[in-house]
Amino acid sequence: MNVTLTPSRVAGTVRAPPSKSYTHRSILAAGYSGEATVRDALWSADTQATARAVELFGGDIDRRDDGTLEIDGFDGRPAVPADVIDCANSGTTMRLVTAAAALADGTTVLTGDESLRSRPQGPLLEALADLGAEAESTRRNGQAPLVVTGPLTGGTVSIPGDVSSQYITALLMAGAVTDEGIAIDLETDLKSAPYVDITLEVLADFGVDARKTDDGFAVDGGQSYAPAGGEYAVPGDFSSISYPLAAGAIAAAEDETVRIEGAHPSAQGDSAIVEIVERMGADVDWDRDTGTIDVSGASLEGIEVDVEDTPDLLPTIATLGAVADGDTLVTNAEHVRYKETDRVSAMAEELGKMGVETTEERDSLTIHGSASELEGATVSGRDDHRIIMALALAGLVADGETTIKGADHVDVSFPGFFDMLEELGVALERRE
Repeated sequence: MNVTLTPSRVAGTVRAPPSKSYTHRSILAAGYSGEATVRDALWSADTQATARAVELFGGDIDRRDDGTLEIDGFDGRPAVPADVIDCANSGTTMRLVTAAAALADGTTVLTGDESLRSRPQGPLLEALADLGAEAESTRRNGQAPLVVTGPLTGGTVSIPGDVSSQYITALLMAGAVTDEGIAIDLETDLKSAPYVDITLEVLADFGVDARKTDDGFAVDGGQSYAPAGGEYAVPGDFSSISYPLAAGAIAAAEDETVRIEGAHPSAQGDSAIVEIVERMGADVDWDRDTGTIDVSGASLEGIEVDVEDTPDLLPTIATLGAVADGDTLVTNAEHVRYKETDRVSAMAEELGKMGVETTEERDSLTIHGSASELEGATVSGRDDHRIIMALALAGLVADGETTIKGADHVDVSFPGFFDMLEELGVALERRE
């Protein structure tokens, strides 16, 4: 699907979609349990990949009309799947499920689409091998397809922290049901640390004790997954909140606001987007008690933003920088290159088609707002949901129409994204 946007002013109230990060973890945590109910789950392409994996491991998932998931789990010991686990485009699914596969008493094969088959899995495979499982890349390059044979028993393992925090999440979730537990020593500083905080929060809500240590993280073995009252509710997603928040900051109608509901505080590092937009000069009011954010437009100024812990915000920040006066410098960004696409280069190149001047370094991206003149253009979404949504924001204020090719990939995390823009008053046209 291609989407063409006409420059528009926005106003109104929207609700944040549920968190993708929390949904992935809660579906798998419920899979590790005997049974659990997950409420307010995000049902997107990525989270459905995790749900399919849980079912291949022997669980059963019933999705009710209100979106609630009733999950009969595999009770800590996944069965050997009868088929290959296709993780599609979901890196979170692949990493979390790879560790779960190492618990099965047999062999599991995991693969994904072309993009996912280019993403690094080597450190996780090495860690699982050190813990007693057999784990290898069929092409011996640390990338999917992966073949994992268990069961692993647990122990102590060292792993780099600067490639993906999802490795740590995967090991902690699996470690709770091993005999020995797992202690993780970090070889480097941890990037995207708030995502591990999310994991610790979800584990605690499912009755599992995992903790930070002097050297990294640890989880005791022999534990059971069981949320209080048998239920878990997924909070709103701040990665997705970044888009209506930025839309209000750059395109709110005069004397109007964009209100975002469902923005309750949590461990999500991407809640930093509220402060970032405010620092750039927008008028932002976040009522944490009610979970509402009101934002109105203003003249934005470029700032410096460190995305070490918030890599998913880089595309949104790049678009904000394209509209702002002065330079916006995004630092500590090298790990953002290992997402669905190289998001540093993707934003530089696609915004460049729209007249935006940027300077790209290996670990940073500078957007020269004052030297840029946003113009409508035909751009590629790069099969990446966050690139698509960030470019759509740019289309709100570009001079002329902006067409985004391959825009249907927003289904990965925000299936109703373009519906939301229309609710806010954006003029757009979809073409298959």
